[in-house]
Amino acid sequence: MLEATNATLDHSPESIDVSEKPAVGAGSTVDDQPRRKRSTSHLKLVPESLELREGLREEAERYVKHLDKSRPFNKAALEEHARKLLALNNQPEGFLGFTMVVLGNAFWKQQFLAIPFERRLLLLPHCLKHAEGCPADYDEFGLDCEKCGACSIADYKVRAEQLGYKVLVAEGSPIVLKIIVSGHVDGILGVACLNVLEKAIDKVLLAGVPSYAVPLHSGDCKNTKLDESWVWHCLDKYEPLEESRTSGYVPMMRASNKMFEEEFDEVLPVSRQGTETGDRLLAETETFARKWLVKGGKRLRPFITLAAYDALTGGTRLQAASSDEPPTFSLEVRRTALAIEAFHKASLVHDDIQDDDPYRYGEETLHRRYGVGTAINVGDYLIGLGYRLVSQSRRQLGAEAASDILDRLANAHLKLCEGQGAELRWTGADVLKLTALDAMKLYALKTSPAFDAALYAGLRMAGPVDAYEAMIPQFCRHIGVGFQVLNDLQDWEEGVPNKIVSGRDAELAKPTLLMALALDAAKGPVREELEKAILDPLTSTERSHRLRHFYQKLGVFDRAQALVDKCRSRAEALADEIQPEPLRQLLYFLIDTVLADNAAPAPQIKLVPLMATLPVVGKTVGAT
Repeated sequence: MLEATNATLDHSPESIDVSEKPAVGAGSTVDDQPRRKRSTSHLKLVPESLELREGLREEAERYVKHLDKSRPFNKAALEEHARKLLALNNQPEGFLGFTMVVLGNAFWKQQFLAIPFERRLLLLPHCLKHAEGCPADYDEFGLDCEKCGACSIADYKVRAEQLGYKVLVAEGSPIVLKIIVSGHVDGILGVACLNVLEKAIDKVLLAGVPSYAVPLHSGDCKNTKLDESWVWHCLDKYEPLEESRTSGYVPMMRASNKMFEEEFDEVLPVSRQGTETGDRLLAETETFARKWLVKGGKRLRPFITLAAYDALTGGTRLQAASSDEPPTFSLEVRRTALAIEAFHKASLVHDDIQDDDPYRYGEETLHRRYGVGTAINVGDYLIGLGYRLVSQSRRQLGAEAASDILDRLANAHLKLCEGQGAELRWTGADVLKLTALDAMKLYALKTSPAFDAALYAGLRMAGPVDAYEAMIPQFCRHIGVGFQVLNDLQDWEEGVPNKIVSGRDAELAKPTLLMALALDAAKGPVREELEKAILDPLTSTERSHRLRHFYQKLGVFDRAQALVDKCRSRAEALADEIQPEPLRQLLYFLIDTVLADNAAPAPQIKLVPLMATLPVVGKTVGAT
């Protein structure tokens, strides 16, 4: 056993009371800065000695031998195991983040080593780059490094590339997961500070991606060290796997992605073609709609449909190794999954018009690029396309199943329009009457129906869903509302992926839960000033600035996060009762994925990329 001091922290969900309101008085002060997450820096200490670091790594490898490896554990389960390991070894709570990393490494190590070198990714950090005079350019995935000798990145690339690794210099788990889902690599070796690894756990490990991470000794991007031996512990080793693989959703994600990238013309053949002016103009709407349908986004909803169908037809596709070909689905199942995405993309087109949003997926919105009329028409076309994709497969699906799915889609469409219509009417002085319950109703109508339709369609294609009729809308309401509240919180974050404009909803004075919570908490002169910030003819920047001030002063961000936690716990309670096992696990995965907080850490902390470096003990990393 390792020796040190031990500490505990009360972090139980029961300690959170959503109804709690901060006291707001004349002496209240606030830093007018972007929303900050609760600090966990005290839990991200790295043991100072190599002996202690390696001791914890060895203890972690012994600990995981007794764990069930049939499926990946989420961040909450990983934290629970890490706390047990720290207690068993009498270690301080400050090592929690580090211990979570070494436990994750131990869990996935053998599966990572069984991946051929040419299917592995080595992820390097931007902080190794020689800032001045770097000749490398950035492509869609990150820094396209050249072997110029100006910095240490090239040194690290050489051995890895000799072995067959793909080497990438990039930031953020979204990029890495995109590469994994695209089918380029099956496992990740990298180094990062604990702040970045914490974010990676939510996305990469939860999806079931075999990964091995080497923690930097600190979060200082210019003066940190790392243990070289830890990298060589895995970099040049290959060991065939003798035990069964952990099931995961990467193969299913790849199947969903493949439907858009490789099978799109099969699932949705082009119906109009021509080179003459008249024919070309007739075909233009279809062309715009098809391009929009395959563009950007997480493609979460079609994934839900495919995964739900698999869950009730044996769950066998989860057992496929990530290096295998993506699992196959019949044409009618893929058409239905694509229909779900068509409805979703149509709602985004119309929502962007109504809010006059300038950007979507990091590019100009359709109405900004082609005009409002064309964008409305493209959205309408996508709605019709969604219905046709399902009706085309009525013979294969069965007339009753197809009818049930179409009815569910229509119901979702109507609810979305009701919610959007109500949101558009909450304007002017009426918005001051907005309550938290009103906002939650809007969210339940606007966001939850798409999840409901996606989950229902997958289950219904597999057979009758009488046993799940009550669960589906309740479960989707909780994750839909929680998802929208998280989206509200992330609207205030700087550095969130695909976020070009921060505080956009506040600029438009849209009726959000954050506004409702602020109106509920504000009293007296504070309420009067808040109302002015909402109603006065201010510039968008000034309105956003003032509302951020009030939201922080009134404790709105913390109360909203507590609501997300409550949505999570209620969704988990529903999932706990579900059979069969593959469906229950899918529901857990959706909770962890949809309600994952992607918000950027406090902006004053400059982060190293997601998973990142190749190391040398005692060597200064990132100095320029």
